[in-house]
Amino acid sequence: MRGMDHYLTSSAGSFKSTLIDQDIAHIARVMRPSMHGDLGGAILPAAYWRKRLFELLDADHLTNSQLCSIDDLLLQLDELCTKELAPLPVTTARPAASRDANRHRVRRKR
Repeated sequence: MRGMDHYLTSSAGSFKSTLIDQDIAHIARVMRPSMHGDLGGAILPAAYWRKRLFELLDADHLTNSQLCSIDDLLLQLDELCTKELAPLPVTTARPAASRDANRHRVRRKR
């Protein structure tokens, strides 16, 4: 029976590893779009994704590939958060409509 126990344990570990791989792939697919959201803001905030990723890190027996994938997703999350907090670029050029309106005003004065 020892062989059967080893098989069941190995099979359960393999199944759990597959679930972790699927969870990582799912997060990789939906994290960025859900943080961009819509006009109302993010659908799911960074805190939610950070919690999900740290829960994955707590799993037993992660492979090196899984650890690297989770680390990469955490880096992406940090980058997304940094971009959200970055100030909007300041431009000194006036919009084209404003320039055109001023050009017409100047022509009328002549």
